[in-house]
Amino acid sequence: MTGPRMTGPLTSGPLTSATGPGIIVVGASLAGVRAARALRERGYGGRLTLVGDERHPPYDRPPLSKEFLTGPADAERFGLPLDGLEADWVLGRAAERLDPRRLVVALDDGTEMPCEGLVIATGSRARPWVADAPRRGVHTLRGLDDARALGAALAGGGPLLIAGAGFVGTEIAAAARAADVPVTLVDKAARPWIGRFGAEAAAFVERLHRDAGVDLRCGTRVEALTGDGDGDDRVTGAELSDGTSVAAGTVVVALGAVPSTGWLAGSGLALDQGVRVDAYCRALRTDGTHVPGIVAAGDVARWPHPWVPGRGLTLGHWSNAVEQAEVAARTLLFPQEPTAYRPVPSFWSDQYGVKFRSVGLPELADTVEVREQSTERRRLDLAYYRDGALVGALTANRAARTASYQAQLAAALALAPDGPLPGRQAATS
Repeated sequence: MTGPRMTGPLTSGPLTSATGPGIIVVGASLAGVRAARALRERGYGGRLTLVGDERHPPYDRPPLSKEFLTGPADAERFGLPLDGLEADWVLGRAAERLDPRRLVVALDDGTEMPCEGLVIATGSRARPWVADAPRRGVHTLRGLDDARALGAALAGGGPLLIAGAGFVGTEIAAAARAADVPVTLVDKAARPWIGRFGAEAAAFVERLHRDAGVDLRCGTRVEALTGDGDGDDRVTGAELSDGTSVAAGTVVVALGAVPSTGWLAGSGLALDQGVRVDAYCRALRTDGTHVPGIVAAGDVARWPHPWVPGRGLTLGHWSNAVEQAEVAARTLLFPQEPTAYRPVPSFWSDQYGVKFRSVGLPELADTVEVREQSTERRRLDLAYYRDGALVGALTANRAARTASYQAQLAAALALAPDGPLPGRQAATS
C-alpha cells in the first residue's frame, strides 16, 4: 500500500536531485523516521521513500509495554511527528531482498525499487516461542497490533503468565498489576535484570515486584505451554522446569528480540546478530569492506564501540535509534566527511512509579559501588567500574545523578575514543 506523497518545495540536495530515484529508508519506525528527518534537515531535497511492513503510520514503541496496555487504546497519542518530511510512504509491504550492487530493494509483492542511497532501519522482532503452543492466548509484544491484542486479553482480568523477566517482561508485569491482573513472572536467572545490572539492582527490582503482588518464579523456566484440549485450543497455563505448574489465561513470551535481517540473506552484507556496520554506520560486506550508499541504524545495526572491541553492540533502546539515525543520515549525504558514532548508551524504564535510568555499559563491570539503595524510599544509585574505570550507572528516582554519570562517560569517550577504558572517576550528586 502506498500512502499519499507529501508534496512541497524541493531543492537540490547534496546526494541527488529531485528527479533521481532518491533515497529509500527500509523501516518506518523510530530509527527510519529519524533518519528521514535528519536527511531533510541536512539539506537533502531529492525523492525520499519510507517502506514499512506495518500498515499503521509510524508510532513510538516504548509506551506499548507500559501505559498503552491498560489505558485508552489511542495510538494517535504515540504517533511520531511527520510534518515536513515530504516523503512517499509504502506501508504494509515488507522488504524481501536487497541487491547492493545495483542498489535495488525488492518488496514482498514483487515490486523492485531502485535507489541512490539506502538506510536499513528494519529494527527487530520479538523472539518467538519455538515449541508447540496453544493457538489462542499466547502473545509476544513488539508492535501496535501485538499491544492491542494483549491489552484486550488483560482487560478480561484472567491470570497472566510472563516468560522472561527482562525489561519488557517486568514492564508488562508492572502494567498488569496496576490493572489488578494476577501475574506470574518466570525467569531462568536467579533474579530479574541480574545479568545486565548485577545482584544489587536485581534485589531492588525483585522487591518492587514482590511488594506489588507478582508471583515471581526465578531460577526456573517455562518448559511447556498447556491448552484446554477441547477444540478451542486456548492456553491454560505452563509446566516449569522445577516440576511445578502455573495456571494462566494469557501468556506473554518476553524472551528478547531478534534483529530483522532475514530479507538481507544472500545480499553479501555481514550479518551477525544484526547488520555489521563500521564506526560511521556504513553497512559492511562479509569481507569487512563497506558498501557505498548503504547505512544502517537502530536495533538492526551491530556497531563497534571502543569499550567492546571486536564484538560490537546492538541496542534496542530509544536513544540509540534516535542518535544512530542522525549519524547514518549524515554519512549517507556526506560520505567524504563522516562522523563516528560514539554514544553513551542510555536506557529507561518506569515501573510502579519508579523511574529507572541507566547509562553506559554496566554489563562490562567487575565492581559495583552502591551509593544508595532503599526500596522503602524507592531510590537507587549504583556505579559500575571495570579495572577502576567508570563504565556505567543505574539509578532509580535519581535523574540528576544519572545526568552526572552520563556527562563523565561522554567526556571519557571523547578523550580516548579508541583507547582503553578511562581511569576511575567519581560522580557527584
